[in-house]
Amino acid sequence: MLGAVVSFSAMAIAGREVSFELDTFEIMMYRSIIGLIILMIVASLTRSYQTITGRKPWLHIVRNVFHFTGQNLWFYAITLIPLAQVFALEFTSPLWVLVLSPLVLGERLTSMRVVAAVMGFIGILIVTRPSPETVNIGTLAALSAAIGFAGSIIATKRLTRTETLTCILFWMTLSQSLFGVICAGVDGNIALPSPESAPWLVLVALGGLMAHYCLTTALSMAPATLITPVDFLRLPLIALLGLMLYQEQIEAMVILGAAIIFGANYLNLWSETRRKPS
Repeated sequence: MLGAVVSFSAMAIAGREVSFELDTFEIMMYRSIIGLIILMIVASLTRSYQTITGRKPWLHIVRNVFHFTGQNLWFYAITLIPLAQVFALEFTSPLWVLVLSPLVLGERLTSMRVVAAVMGFIGILIVTRPSPETVNIGTLAALSAAIGFAGSIIATKRLTRTETLTCILFWMTLSQSLFGVICAGVDGNIALPSPESAPWLVLVALGGLMAHYCLTTALSMAPATLITPVDFLRLPLIALLGLMLYQEQIEAMVILGAAIIFGANYLNLWSETRRKPS
């Protein structure tokens, strides 16, 4: 799980470093193509490519449209607002899953889930402190990215019932490579990375793959109630990196709001764990 924390943080820093040269569609295109190459090399060495199937193509497409949209908005947001604020708003993804799951997965909306969702909304208000001065395109992009990630999580829940991690990652990198080529090339001009930005693009791709791998592996080895607090370490880490690298001030209200959002997520996880039979 610490590997996922480091990987997400590294991807954010690398994404910001290349954003001055490439737009978000180009970043996603190169990230996905590099990720696909790395994935196929690893799958060949481990022979896990045998688990790649063509079942449920439409569900893969839906998942990756949500993820591609969310990831583009996330990369866009990290160029406009402090990294800590982006990560704080990203933590609302599980709360959007709570709201959407009854509609999409048919899950029951319990009273504890309602409490968690209300707590999360309060946390969002504290982080963004909505006013004409504080609400901007960056905060809206980060919130929209969280909704996109929530849609991706819901689709992934359905896919993991029958598909392996290698299969899901293969279709993710392949489809998002195609999405990236189409979106980046719609203006007839796809920028080539400079020698200075190429290593950052590789780090973006590695960070994304490693984050997904570490997070999924951690969840397969330990309960989510143990994993979630470790994931929250991303916020103080990225806040510290933002201060050191970009002189972004650490705002107490962002930390407070993020802590409330984390508390809402953890309360729901704790409640779900207690309800499940041992």
